Amino acid sequence: MASKTIIYTAAVLLFLSGIGAWFLLRNGPATNSPSPLTTEAKAYVRNLKLSEVTMKATESYVGQTVTEIEGKITNAGDHIPQHVDVYCIFYNSYGEVVIRERVAIVTTALKPGETRTFRLPFDDIPEGWNNQMPQLVIARIQFF
Repeated sequence: MASKTIIYTAAVLLFLSGIGAWFLLRNGPATNSPSPLTTEAKAYVRNLKLSEVTMKATESYVGQTVTEIEGKITNAGDHIPQHVDVYCIFYNSYGEVVIRERVAIVTTALKPGETRTFRLPFDDIPEGWNNQMPQLVIARIQFF
């Protein structure tokens, strides 16, 4: 009887470990893999204006601290970006990168002259972070 319990426990632990590994690896390299801006996107970056960017810490419903970056993006050019990603680069007190995360701030057409708000929640920033505003760098622009 005890040996069956050990076998079932081991099987459940192995199954849960597999699910945990899949969860951690499913978005691994693809979400942070660098893909250079196209020539057109590099030329257009100056037309995308970030403003009123703020940072605050809130507590999630499970008691975890969530750092939120909020702000606005304005399309000051004449093209229509369909999708815009930024790298949020968090540093430690020595100026070293502790995490660099690529996130979308525009997911539908941003018309010329349009301003839109964005909110970027982070709940997995390492403890070594200096608690300062991360650097925001446009990583991708996909046009409509």
